[in-house]
Amino acid sequence: MHLFTPLKPMIVSIGKEPFDSEDYIFEPKWDGWRLLLHKQNDRVEVYTRNGLQVTGKFPEWREAARAIQADTAILDGEGIVLRGGRPVFDDFAYRGRLGTSIKIRSAMQTHPVTFVAFDVLMTSREHIHEPLMERKERLMDMIDPHPSLMPTMYVSGQGKALFELTKQRNMEGIVAKRKQSLYALDTKSPDWLKMKHFRSIDVVILGYRIRPFALVIGLHFRTMANKPVGLVEFGFQAEDKRLFLELAQHLETTKDEQTQWLKPRLCCRIDYQERTDTHQLRTTIFRGFLPDKDPKDCVWQS
Repeated sequence: MHLFTPLKPMIVSIGKEPFDSEDYIFEPKWDGWRLLLHKQNDRVEVYTRNGLQVTGKFPEWREAARAIQADTAILDGEGIVLRGGRPVFDDFAYRGRLGTSIKIRSAMQTHPVTFVAFDVLMTSREHIHEPLMERKERLMDMIDPHPSLMPTMYVSGQGKALFELTKQRNMEGIVAKRKQSLYALDTKSPDWLKMKHFRSIDVVILGYRIRPFALVIGLHFRTMANKPVGLVEFGFQAEDKRLFLELAQHLETTKDEQTQWLKPRLCCRIDYQERTDTHQLRTTIFRGFLPDKDPKDCVWQS
């Protein structure tokens, strides 16, 4: 492991449901970009999990790195933007898209970023072969308070309570980490488990597929109306499909190899668990049609 060289971090596996165990700590799942921060004296570089160097997009962290009480460090964490006390993914993605210094300086005021550190991989020596709780203690000792850099909070043993708290605060979910886990670069570890909340949203039905049956769903954005944001295949009853196909006959427009497209007149409510950088919704479940909903009101929620 070398400083100022892109590293592939340890990846969490998917957990089934929240649990309590004294063998684990539980952290909030922050909704931003997974990043690795490298520091040596006054030099600071920040890399994405895919190895892209993005230091220039986030000047705050050059100053914030002074809060790291180590001459040399590699920290694993999440870049976020807080709004109303919770991380907002779209706000951080906005910062990540900016390329000119003028816009970046302006966004430092309107969309200030925070690096939430949850692990330390290296200081004057490597720490990846130390148990997680030793790394946590080291991390807490080496970071001074700073508005743009902080260690993540965690609780021991009480995963269900933290899961409920993150739901109340409209956060993404939690991550369970085995206390004795070592850090394995470029590995999806069964010792780290993520558990996410489902979120509900009202969407426009833009089309449908038959084999297997699925709805093509869309949302309105500031710069684009009726943008496709995913497919919904699960949660339908036989009566739902029958009713939909009956209504769809009067809305059909063009058809391609996979999809029968429709006039955007009918809405439905879905639950989803994940969304991508390109605003695609994943792990979706149909909850019901909304015959009285105005499609114009189906808008993307930050």
